[in-house]
Amino acid sequence: MSENKEMTLLEHLEELRDCLVKAAIALGVATLVGLIFTRRALELLLAPTGGNQPIALHPTENIVIYFKVALILGLVLAMPVIIYEFIRFVAPGLTPQEKRYLYILIPGATVSFATGVAFAGLVMLPFSIRYLQGFMSDLIKPSYSIGRYISFVTSLLLWVGLSFESPLLIFFLAKLGVIKVQTLTRNRKYAILIVAIIAAVITPTPDPFNMLIVMAPLILLYEIGVLLARLA
Repeated sequence: MSENKEMTLLEHLEELRDCLVKAAIALGVATLVGLIFTRRALELLLAPTGGNQPIALHPTENIVIYFKVALILGLVLAMPVIIYEFIRFVAPGLTPQEKRYLYILIPGATVSFATGVAFAGLVMLPFSIRYLQGFMSDLIKPSYSIGRYISFVTSLLLWVGLSFESPLLIFFLAKLGVIKVQTLTRNRKYAILIVAIIAAVITPTPDPFNMLIVMAPLILLYEIGVLLARLA
């Protein structure tokens, strides 16, 4: 279909359906590939417990958790296709110059998301679990349900991974003229306040040290976004 032809609402919906189907297929295939590495990923995610082996509360919980972790791995692996399909859906409304910059973001967004997931799993998670296990440990012995533990972990990985996309989002919005560098620099103090709120929500522990572990990279990501916006 020609990009110059105005699409009807039904055609937009059909295009959206096609993009969603292809993204879902990519996620499914990537999840199957992720199954190969799921056991190793589970070992890494459970390592911060220090040998405090979680328990399953019902017979199918182990299987559900196994596939849930495989799905997270699949999401990371399928991210290039998912982003590409999103771009393909919104691209008809963009100018040729905007499209060129947008396609550059595909590998960048993938690497950013994977980096955020790795940071959450390798840095934030060990600190958080260590703090939570030590809190009132003289009165309460920590014993985790594998389902609740993995839900806690995957939620942390997902939100931190998405937050690492912020520099590229700022860059793209600057390219589209939605935001300006002057606005970003002038409102830096408000941005830091918003980052602090986001860090407080994402951080699974109430202590300021763990919150700082989240805040520091988010502030750095904001400054990287401002730098990229200057280049836009």
